[in-house]
Amino acid sequence: MEHFVVSARKYRPQSFKDVVGQQAITNTLTNAIENNHLAQALLFTGPRGVGKTTCARILAKMINSDDNTSKDEDFSFNIFELDAASNNSVDDIRNLTDQVRIPPQVGKYKVYIIDEVHMLSASAFNAFLKTLEEPPKHCIFILATTEKHKIIPTILSRCQIFDFKRITVTDAKDYLKYIAEEQGISAEEDALHIIAQKADGAMRDALSIFDRVVSFSGKNLTRQAVAENLNVLDYETFFKSTDLIVENKIPELLIQFNEILAKGFDGHQYIAGLASHFRDLLVCKNESTLGLLEIGDDTKQKYIKQAQKISDTILFKYIELSNACDLKYKMSSNQRLLVELTLMQMASITFDGEKKNNKHYIIPPSYFEAKGIEPVKVSKAKATIEASKAEDKVSPSHKEDIDQSAQIAEPKELPKISINKGKNVTSGLSLKSIREKKEHQIRQLDVIVDEEQLPKEPVKQEDLLEAWETYTKSLHRKGEKIMASILEMEKPELRDTAICLTYSNNTNKIELERSQYPLMMFLKKTLKNYDLHLQISVNEEIAKKYAFTPQEKYEKLKEKNRNIELLKKTFGLDV
Repeated sequence: MEHFVVSARKYRPQSFKDVVGQQAITNTLTNAIENNHLAQALLFTGPRGVGKTTCARILAKMINSDDNTSKDEDFSFNIFELDAASNNSVDDIRNLTDQVRIPPQVGKYKVYIIDEVHMLSASAFNAFLKTLEEPPKHCIFILATTEKHKIIPTILSRCQIFDFKRITVTDAKDYLKYIAEEQGISAEEDALHIIAQKADGAMRDALSIFDRVVSFSGKNLTRQAVAENLNVLDYETFFKSTDLIVENKIPELLIQFNEILAKGFDGHQYIAGLASHFRDLLVCKNESTLGLLEIGDDTKQKYIKQAQKISDTILFKYIELSNACDLKYKMSSNQRLLVELTLMQMASITFDGEKKNNKHYIIPPSYFEAKGIEPVKVSKAKATIEASKAEDKVSPSHKEDIDQSAQIAEPKELPKISINKGKNVTSGLSLKSIREKKEHQIRQLDVIVDEEQLPKEPVKQEDLLEAWETYTKSLHRKGEKIMASILEMEKPELRDTAICLTYSNNTNKIELERSQYPLMMFLKKTLKNYDLHLQISVNEEIAKKYAFTPQEKYEKLKEKNRNIELLKKTFGLDV
């Protein structure tokens, strides 16, 4: 049985021309050798598998070669490789410095390649400093590391640093194509692209994956076989998912996701790949960014064709939803449901970038004219109120204000109302700014009503607390948690017709004063006393009453929320 040599060793570059993806560094080193301008201490840094050790060996061979040197000569007696991971003590460095003094027997230079140099101990680094700064003329040090930040600055300052970059997907794919041709293997371009993408910038990893896939599928590498062997989701999966999302086919989309999970793929892997697919579609929208898409020409045409079906706005929404799902995935207790909800949200977006049936539409007058229907005349006040109720953008609290305004506007239910004359009336239903809304609420308070006919029934403290709690619960149902919390902080105290509240800071007072209109309208109507008014004060001494020990703080919290004790017992929490 013939001995098998892995491709990473068999096709290791023997000259700088064969090195993949590091042209800037190889050109610099070649020119330095030709011009006799090579430093005696070099540091090669970069990710794994990008050619650091290979370039060091090629450099050691080139500086010892001349016109009479055979091509097969490797100058193994002049090249010393030291693994700093296992030889990182001071004694190892002292042995190295003792060897440095002896000149080479063959060739001009002795080259010391120290791999993973960041693994040296601090004392070993210090022992190496003097030799590294002033080595003999016949000695050159080449240090290689994947973690430059772990090397002490005094070492870095004595070296000429070369930063190796990751191998691009295109360069790795081209080199794999060359190796496939050398071995007589038929390989699809998409299959090689998947291998190069899986390698994540490391050429050695790409060659290892290539050997594994060849062992699996033989002399014919197909995209499907590579995707199956490497357990990756190919482009066709995401093309199909995107088509189902655009066509709003939620059942088919969920079935496809279930099939993906049944094949052993992770939901996180799927949603992250889908987000990358949307990104690639967005890149295809502009010819100037097509270069960012590192894929084959055939697949690129598929991307361009699908990108034409989707607008930029919708693509941005897809990316936003999928990215949010990606961030929440690890924290979710039901990860499958999270992905399914995200897919359903994306598939519910229509062509105009909005969700289906998410707002009311006004029927234009032309529709009634075409049907021969005469519109019913409605008073301006009532029409304005009805139109405001149909507007989704009006907040819940604002809708309550409108309902109450409508009741006041009805002449049959309440006494006659006379509005201040001489003032310009502006619609308070405009949502252009918060300021206009507040001004409208203030103008509504200027309504003058015959005070003698308004109810002024006596109010009890118990009735006030009951109405206060009812209004607070309504805020919770509407989702206005902040205002509800402010109302729950202190219990109101009734003093004649004044509802008194005392807070420990001015912030709560300002927030309540800003939102007091709907609260007071509710209390006056519920308690049937229109003389009620709010009186808020600030007493910073209240804050000083708060305890400092954990137990005292816990007791204070229990006074404000009785559910704290239930939470503590349910989950067995400590104070």
